[in-house]
Amino acid sequence: MNDKIYNVLFLCTGNSARSIIGEVLMNHDGAGRFKAFSAGSQPKGEVHPEALKLLSGLGFSTVGLRSKSWDEFTGPGAPAFDFIFTVCDNAAGETCPVWVGHPMTAHWGIEDPAAASVADQPEAFRQAVRYLRRRIELFLTLPLDSLDRMATERKLKEIGQSEGTTALRQDA
Repeated sequence: MNDKIYNVLFLCTGNSARSIIGEVLMNHDGAGRFKAFSAGSQPKGEVHPEALKLLSGLGFSTVGLRSKSWDEFTGPGAPAFDFIFTVCDNAAGETCPVWVGHPMTAHWGIEDPAAASVADQPEAFRQAVRYLRRRIELFLTLPLDSLDRMATERKLKEIGQSEGTTALRQDA
């Protein structure tokens, strides 16, 4: 068994909801095997209050969560990422920085819960948590020690096409 701790980055444009949720869920569910971070290409500057409320209500710590630029992860001293997941379609289409170590990437797009009406946001955020948690559960079952890069990338793409995807389905 490999004792390596894999670094994972969740990207979204605003880094206020979906990528933050991904970071929290991966750090919780993948504890000991994965260390997750999140960032945005154009960070909002604050975490969406509904994301904080839901995560806290589910028993997750929200201490230290903040909306931040992906630039924080491109300079000296930044973690080398093994995996990068975009969780919004806009971020998937943007020109990303060059990441040290050539991490494996996949698009795990889901609807932006912050775009829902205020009345619908609680359910939209719960749905975002369900979809991201399911993707992370599928990811955590992958035998990363025994899959080659091509097989892993194929599996990551398949996970991104699971229930709730916003990405157009593409046959491999």
